[in-house]
Amino acid sequence: MCLGTVTAIIPGMNATEFKASMSAVQPPAELHLALKALWWDAKGDWGKAHECVQALEGTHDDKDGAAVHAYLHRKEGDATNAAYWYRRASKPVYTDSLEAEWEALVSAFAR
Repeated sequence: MCLGTVTAIIPGMNATEFKASMSAVQPPAELHLALKALWWDAKGDWGKAHECVQALEGTHDDKDGAAVHAYLHRKEGDATNAAYWYRRASKPVYTDSLEAEWEALVSAFAR
């Protein structure tokens, strides 16, 4: 589920390693919640992904969570809710493909 650290990305885990972790049944336990949300999204579980970003609300990582939250609502087709979360993330509404946005988010968090 989405219990885990909120404070750090796995040291040394890059985007390639993150993607390789998706062959597992569960995401790495110590994975940052923003990445955990993207992991669950890639596995097709929007509900678990959304749960992860909701857990980031009000934390020092709220903007990271808001960026992923925006992506999830954009993917869901809820443009109004997505726009709200892009504003919370202090980011413009993403206009490229969902796949490109997912890749950009992974690249931003897995380094």
